[in-house]
Amino acid sequence: MSATHSLHLPGHSRIHRAPAETKIVAAFVAVSAVVATPREMFWPFGVYALLVLVVWRVAEIPLRWIAPRLLIELPFVVLAVLLPFAEGGPRTDFLGMSLSNQGLVAAWGILVKGTLGVAVSLTLAATTSVRDLPGGLTRLRVPGLIVTIVVLMLRYVDVLVGEAMRMKVARVSRGDDPRTLRQAGATARGAGALFLRAYERGERVHVAMLSRGFTGATPDYGSPIATTRSWLGAMVPAVGAVLVCMLAWWLR
Repeated sequence: MSATHSLHLPGHSRIHRAPAETKIVAAFVAVSAVVATPREMFWPFGVYALLVLVVWRVAEIPLRWIAPRLLIELPFVVLAVLLPFAEGGPRTDFLGMSLSNQGLVAAWGILVKGTLGVAVSLTLAATTSVRDLPGGLTRLRVPGLIVTIVVLMLRYVDVLVGEAMRMKVARVSRGDDPRTLRQAGATARGAGALFLRAYERGERVHVAMLSRGFTGATPDYGSPIATTRSWLGAMVPAVGAVLVCMLAWWLR
């Protein structure tokens, strides 16, 4: 299994060296704190953003690397932009537009919580290789079948993306333009063909795994085991996020 992935940024920082299970739990706790924070308050999200920037600094993750990957949340941004126009209730006039107050608050909540959630997830992916995931998930008592699905999904997503790009190049080289609406049928057929290829590839991979003695448990490849010190170090940002969330509810 390859230890590299498009979302993984190889490095030697303290966060990179931390056991996978500590980073998984810390990310889960931090995201839960962000989601639980009242969306009507603004300052807690600024503190969360500062915590994320500090983690990026310690992990030596450059902004130019992670910024393009934050674009994965664009569909949620579009939804957030539409909410102030679609919601009812009291409205505010801004630049000649009538915006719903409730829609503005909802849009703010979706945008800021989604952005912070994606940032935390990308930080986890950037500092944790696919090779270390099985051991971390297994030590967290995650069922073996789920561990296998997650690891194989991360391992072969780049393969599927490459297959899709080759299919696109083949179409363009034959004079097709996938950007035009009249080619929607061809695009749909291409998506179906990609699904069939992925399914057939999965069947071949599964047969190959069984022939090599696969028993349903993914090996951990000797990933480091978490110690008390590593747990304390990894949970510092997460505990900080929880304290900010509790303070926000207390001051609400």
